[in-house]
Amino acid sequence: MASPSLCARLADGHAVLGVLSPTRDPVLVELCGHLGVDFYMMDGEHGALSSADAETIARACDVVRVPALARVRSLDPKLILQFLDAGVQGIMLPGVTRADELHALVAAAKYPPEGRRGLGPVRAADYLLSGAPLGDVVRTANARTLLLPQIEDIAAVDAIDILVTVPGIDGFIIGPVDLSLSMGHVDEPHHPDVAAAIARVVTAVRAAGKLVGTVARTPEHARQLIAAGHRILLLPIGTVLRESLSRFLGVNRTSP
Repeated sequence: MASPSLCARLADGHAVLGVLSPTRDPVLVELCGHLGVDFYMMDGEHGALSSADAETIARACDVVRVPALARVRSLDPKLILQFLDAGVQGIMLPGVTRADELHALVAAAKYPPEGRRGLGPVRAADYLLSGAPLGDVVRTANARTLLLPQIEDIAAVDAIDILVTVPGIDGFIIGPVDLSLSMGHVDEPHHPDVAAAIARVVTAVRAAGKLVGTVARTPEHARQLIAAGHRILLLPIGTVLRESLSRFLGVNRTSP
C-alpha cells in the first residue's frame, strides 16, 4: 500500500518533521515510522545509497505509511528517474545556484507535459498492472512529486529572487552549515551575516508562495523555525540519536 501524499499534507498548511538519514537499514525506517515521523528522507548525497537501496527503503516506508523522500547526489536525470521509479515521493537536490538547474530538475522529475520523465513498468507506477489509465498515472505522479532544491551557497542566495520563479519547484531547503562555509564563516552557521542571508531566502520563498525548510537542531529550535514560517523540518539521524542518548546517559553520569 502506497504511503499518504506528503504534498497533500503540506497543502493543508501543516508543518512536517522528518528524519534525514544516510543508512540503508529498512529496520530504522520502520522504527522511525512507528515513532510518528511525517516523512523519511534518505540521504544519497552523504550516504552510499543506490537506486536499489532506495527501493528497499521506499518499501519499508510504505509498510509504516510514511512518505519516502530522497536527497540525490547530483543533477543526473537517470539517477533521479531511478529514485522516483523506486517509489520516492520527492527529491531534494543539493548545490544548486542557477535557474537552469531548477528547470533541469523539473524536466527530470515530472512526466510530460510538465517535464520529460519516462514512464515504465516500475514500482512507482504499480508496474502498470493496476489497470488505471496512463493519463491518470501521470497526473497523479506529477501532483505528488515534491521538488526541493537546497540553498547552501551564497550564489544561490544572490539568485533567490530568480530561483523562486521557476515553475514546478515546490519549495527550498536551507543548508546553514554549507551556506556559512560558502560565506567564509567556518564553523559559524549562526554568524549575523549568515542569519541575514537565511532571512533573505525565507522572505523571498514565502513571498513566492513556496515552501521553505531547514535543519532543526533541538525540539526548541524546531518550534522557533515553525513560528518563523518553516514548513519542512529535517532531523538528521545523528542529531536525533545524540539528543535522545545524551538524556539517558546523563542519568547515570550525573548521579552521586
